[in-house]
Amino acid sequence: MSLQLRLFGGKSDAGNLTASNDGGHAIDKSKVLAATAPGVISPTNPGNFGSIRTAPIVPAPRYFERDEADQLKELAKEKINGARQAKRAYEALGKIEEADAKVHKEHRKYEGVVAENELKKVRSNAGLAKKLHGMRPGYARLGLGIDKAENDARTRIDAIRAKLTAGVN
Repeated sequence: MSLQLRLFGGKSDAGNLTASNDGGHAIDKSKVLAATAPGVISPTNPGNFGSIRTAPIVPAPRYFERDEADQLKELAKEKINGARQAKRAYEALGKIEEADAKVHKEHRKYEGVVAENELKKVRSNAGLAKKLHGMRPGYARLGLGIDKAENDARTRIDAIRAKLTAGVN
């Protein structure tokens, strides 16, 4: 049985991690793993698997009229050009995403450096606090020494004053 238990009774927390001594943290896993934007594709948000279809499906073989063929040929030219532009746009969007990801990654690295250095700074503060606490007994001794010197001086002054007053009377 420990001395603490013998003196104060109850349960001892010595050597056990508690909320007050475990270092604590406010890291919310759901925030860490949260999407960076509402529509971002991820395993928990796989998107809608939508597609694009300009012309309807022809369900069975058929003949087309000249006007229909001309209209489809013109539409095909427009869509081919639109597909080229869509490809350029999607490539640009992809490059923007890659650039955003690089900036995001570098910012997180920077935040990691800030966090590591904050720990170094706080650790340094704690070290100074410990050192200062260790100096308290020395200051207490100095204070007692000053009090003693003051009392000794007061005693000698009182003795001198008593002699002077005794000699005057």
